[in-house]
Amino acid sequence: MKTTKLVMLVMTIAVGLFILIPNLSWAADDGASLYKAKCAACHGADAAGKPAAKIPSLVSDDAKKASDADLAKDITEKPKHPATIKSLTPDQAKMIVTYVRSLQK
Repeated sequence: MKTTKLVMLVMTIAVGLFILIPNLSWAADDGASLYKAKCAACHGADAAGKPAAKIPSLVSDDAKKASDADLAKDITEKPKHPATIKSLTPDQAKMIVTYVRSLQK
């Protein structure tokens, strides 16, 4: 009887963790970490871009004038972006835009 209860308890905890852990790992994603992982290699840590390589600045006046929706669309639909960036979810793209806006100030 005690063994059955113990097994049920372990199974309940395992199922709870199985459901909870993916949500926690996604919650750990924020705009700064996503930017550093997906964007900084090309656009730079300061988002200044690389004009010689024709990689645009994300802190330029043009970028500042663009709407958040346009920036998010550019992140996920820009033809020259790698597939790993195009595969970001809309929420992740919005988090990156929010981070880039903080760099623009």
